[in-house]
Amino acid sequence: MRYTAAEKLEIICTVEDSSLGIKRTLAPLGIPKATFYNWYDRYLTDGVEALEDRKPVPHPIWNKVPEDVRQALVEMALDLSELSPRELAVRFTEERRYFISEATVYRILKEHDLVTSPAWIVMKAADQFDQPTTAINQLWQTDFTYLKVTGWGWYYLSTVLDDYSRYILAWRLCQTMSARDVSATLKDALKAAGLAKKQRPKLLSDNGPCYISSELQDWLEENGISHTRGKPYHPMTQGKIERWHRSLKNRILLENYYLPGALERQIDEFVIHYNARRYHESLNNLTPEDVWCGRGQSILEHRRKIKEKTLQLRKQLYFERKTA
Repeated sequence: MRYTAAEKLEIICTVEDSSLGIKRTLAPLGIPKATFYNWYDRYLTDGVEALEDRKPVPHPIWNKVPEDVRQALVEMALDLSELSPRELAVRFTEERRYFISEATVYRILKEHDLVTSPAWIVMKAADQFDQPTTAINQLWQTDFTYLKVTGWGWYYLSTVLDDYSRYILAWRLCQTMSARDVSATLKDALKAAGLAKKQRPKLLSDNGPCYISSELQDWLEENGISHTRGKPYHPMTQGKIERWHRSLKNRILLENYYLPGALERQIDEFVIHYNARRYHESLNNLTPEDVWCGRGQSILEHRRKIKEKTLQLRKQLYFERKTA
């Protein structure tokens, strides 16, 4: 409860005239002793006028982001409007060599009315696989998804994704969903990975007809690839590749396609973006390519050093302003 200067003076006079102790006098009023003594000191020092509520004065914060950095961040956000605050924080840290947290980015963008809600529903995978992978090429996920070409009908995108890094090793836009389409995509993936026959990964898929066919099983056995399938009606087992499908469609289905070649070009562009430019929260804000190529730890260490230098710089600027 806030009191006016006149009410505070009346309370002070009541306490001065009371035969009871200060604590007992203030108890029915619900006023702490510390608050009363604060009023009383101000009253004795500067009179009644000092009892007026003071406007809060903001204290300087050592970790405040400088105005020129804030402006640079806003300009980057306008240029790269497709990035989320998390992705923008990572991009700014790496490109400008100045650390800024995701929470700070969000607050700055919100001040400039640059935070928008996503126009799609995010499909979340399971928190953790039953037997999580610990390195690349231990487990590959594969699946089909549907994409339409106006005047041509439905096409089927076959993808092979590395479970550990989420790196897209290979993809094909097919007219069917056959075992041959699956084996052709896997051939591309094996070529991209450059694995010897003794280093073959395990393959994870759903229970679609092409994945349970004897033709595919023969090809997998011939190429030394073991195969496991998810539980029926439980797509969360293949959550990473399902999430890839959602990310892909959120981007490329903003347009209509009238030729298969045009659709293929858009898929190719997004795969490059997904592998090399899109920061994954589950990968400590690294790209799949960073993890796949084994440079993830060096990048994280580089970011840590940038953060350390940035915080030292902010402290230095704070003390310079304070002593000026």
